[in-house]
Amino acid sequence: MDKSPVTPPVKKRFFYGYPIVIVSFFTLMIVYGVLYSYGVFMKPIVNELGWTRATTSGAYSLGMIVTGYLFMVTGQFNDVIGPRRLITICGFLLGAGCLLMSLVQAAWQLYVFWGLIIGTGVSGGIVPITSTVARWFIKKRGLMTGLALAGIGFSQVAFPPLITLSITAYGWRTAFAIFGGFVLVALISLAQLLRRDPQTMGQHPDGESTPKPESTAQVTGFLLGEALFSRQLWLMCAAYFSHGYFLNSALVHIVPHATDLGIPALTASSIMGFIGGLSIVGRIGIGSASDRVGNRPTLIASFILTTVSLLWLQVARELWMLYLFAVLFGIAYGGEIALLSPTVARLFGLTAHGSILGIVFFFTSLGGALGPLLAGKIFDLTGTYYASFWVSTALAAAGVMFMVMLKPTHHSAIL
Repeated sequence: MDKSPVTPPVKKRFFYGYPIVIVSFFTLMIVYGVLYSYGVFMKPIVNELGWTRATTSGAYSLGMIVTGYLFMVTGQFNDVIGPRRLITICGFLLGAGCLLMSLVQAAWQLYVFWGLIIGTGVSGGIVPITSTVARWFIKKRGLMTGLALAGIGFSQVAFPPLITLSITAYGWRTAFAIFGGFVLVALISLAQLLRRDPQTMGQHPDGESTPKPESTAQVTGFLLGEALFSRQLWLMCAAYFSHGYFLNSALVHIVPHATDLGIPALTASSIMGFIGGLSIVGRIGIGSASDRVGNRPTLIASFILTTVSLLWLQVARELWMLYLFAVLFGIAYGGEIALLSPTVARLFGLTAHGSILGIVFFFTSLGGALGPLLAGKIFDLTGTYYASFWVSTALAAAGVMFMVMLKPTHHSAIL
C-alpha cells in the first residue's frame, strides 16, 4: 500500500504585534510621565520664581496647543514613514526640553522650553503609538490599545512620587536634569524597536496566516478629505475637546488643590498615582469590554462616570474623598482615552487613520490647553478651584450627549 509523505507542520512565526504593544506601553509611560509631571513641579517653580499660577499654567497650556496642532502632522507622518524615526526625533526633544527646564530663570524660557520644545516632543506620543497598534490588531484592538495606553496610567503611579522625592532631596532643577537624561536615552532606544504595520515584517494583523476580509475592509477606509465632511468626526472632536478640558484641568491642578486643603505634598502627589493606577483598570477593562459590546456604549458609560466623579469633587474636602474621586475619574478617563483610536478605526478605517486621529487629538489638546489656564485664572481670582470644577462637570455632561449622538458611518456596520 502506497504511503503518502507526511507534510511537516509549518511553524508559525512569532507575531511582532505583541512586542509592539510592550514597546508602546513603555514609550507612552515615559512621554506622559514628562507631561503629567508638570503639576508636581508647578508649586516649587511658583515658590522660587514668584509667578502666579495662571502664568505658570500658561506654559502647560501653550504646550498643549503645540502638541495638539502637531498631532495632525505626526499622525500624517506616521501614516507615511512610521513611528521609528518620528519617535526618535520626539524623544530627543523631550529629553532636551527637560534638561533645559532645569535652567529656567524667566517666564519666556518656561514657555519656550516647556511650551514649544516639550510640547513638540509630546506630539510623538499617543497619536503615532495608538495608530500603530490599530494597524497591528483588529480582533483585540480595544484590549491591545488599552494595554499600550496603560503605560500612561503607570506613569501617573510611578513618576509623581519619585519626582516629589527627587525635588525634596535635590531641588526641582536637579530633578528636571536627572529626569531629562533618563528620558533622552530611554525614548530613543525604545523607538528603534517600533514598526508601522505588520506588512513591514511580512505579517498580517492579529498574526493571521492570511489577511481576513475585515482587515482589507478597514485598510480601505475613508480618505482624509472624506472624513472632514463627516458629522461623526466633528462629534468626536467636540466630545474629546471636553475630555481634554476636564482631564488636564484635574491633572495639573489636583495636587495644588489638595495641598491647599492642608494635605502634605507627598501625600497629595499620591492622588495622581491613584488616578493613574485606576486609569490602567479603565484602559484595559473598558478597552476589552468595547471589543464585546461596542465602542459607543462603553464611551457613553465612561463619560457618565466622569460626570459623577466631578460632581463628587465639589464636596471632597478630606483625603479619602479625594482618593474616591481619583478612583472614579481614573477609571472613566482611562476608558475614554483607550477607546478613541479604536473608535476612529471603526468609524473611518485605516487608510488615513493617523491623520484623522490627529485631528481629534488636536481638539483634545485645545481643551487641554484651555482647561488648566482657565482653572489657574479662576484660582487667582477666587482663591479656590470650585468654580472651575463646575465648568469641567458641565463639559463632561456635554460629552455624554455627543456620544449619544454618535452613529455608525457607511463604512462601519456597528459601533
